[in-house]
Amino acid sequence: MENIQHSNVEVKGLKLHVAEIGTGDKVVVFLHGFPEIWYTWRHQMIAVANAGYRAIAFDFRGYGLSDHPAEPEKANLMDLVHEVKDLLDSLGISKAFLIGKDFGALPAYLVAAVYPEKVASVITLGIPFMLPGPSVVQNHLLPKGFYITRWQEPGRAEADFGRFDVKSVIRNIYILFSKSEIPVAGDDQEIMDLFNPSTPLPSWFSEEDLTVYASLYEKSGFRFALQVPYRSLTVESGLTDPKINVPALLIMGEEDYCFKFPGMEDYIRSGVVKNFVPDLETIYIPEGSHFVHEQFPEKVNKIIIQFLDKQTI
Repeated sequence: MENIQHSNVEVKGLKLHVAEIGTGDKVVVFLHGFPEIWYTWRHQMIAVANAGYRAIAFDFRGYGLSDHPAEPEKANLMDLVHEVKDLLDSLGISKAFLIGKDFGALPAYLVAAVYPEKVASVITLGIPFMLPGPSVVQNHLLPKGFYITRWQEPGRAEADFGRFDVKSVIRNIYILFSKSEIPVAGDDQEIMDLFNPSTPLPSWFSEEDLTVYASLYEKSGFRFALQVPYRSLTVESGLTDPKINVPALLIMGEEDYCFKFPGMEDYIRSGVVKNFVPDLETIYIPEGSHFVHEQFPEKVNKIIIQFLDKQTI
């Protein structure tokens, strides 16, 4: 970890916190989800750097050590799509491999759709290609206590999270989201009430890891994270019938709760997703959770490097 270098890179007037390791023309850019941050990719960054790649992970705007935009409540996922492209330009990178996890998968694919000249291939974990818009997540097919529905309600998550310190919020979400069941609160509960204080952290996530996450979210808070992705998921992308014409890989933990979203498993296993991503390979990790890259880093690193080594840039 001590070999990972940190810097602030100005992108369209915002300073973004960038972590980097490795050198060379073959660049891998990692895109985090929530409640993650650049640090979620610590195992993968070191592995791909050792395999001869330049690894870059950054905090999206409004996350961690990166600047907030002036009006966070007006932001949506397409802002992150342009941000990835603008960051590559700021760093003088003509083309990169993109790896996205959780909601970071959405901009990974959308950069390939909007700026195909910038993307050599796409790897995503836990989430396949999905287009932001009213139908991206079928909230109405899940109980009204579904965590995304709750977090989309202005002020509700703020009040829920505000009962705890930041470190406890991250701990609770990591434990809840590493289970195989979709987090759904009862009528008399909030999402944080689903957490059992006696439940330990997962074996693959240390107190030291939690402290790093907490320190970064203490800096940024959750204001932007609740807007992007959750409250802007239904904002149309402006794209019609997008095609991802680069090689792509989906790594799916079969114990990932997202696999139980309505229609998700069929969308992936039936191959319907290939209507949008024709050159897609899917690899399943039977015991993998939503955090499969932290849970089984050596296995995921091997899969990623084998895929990257087959690509050209």
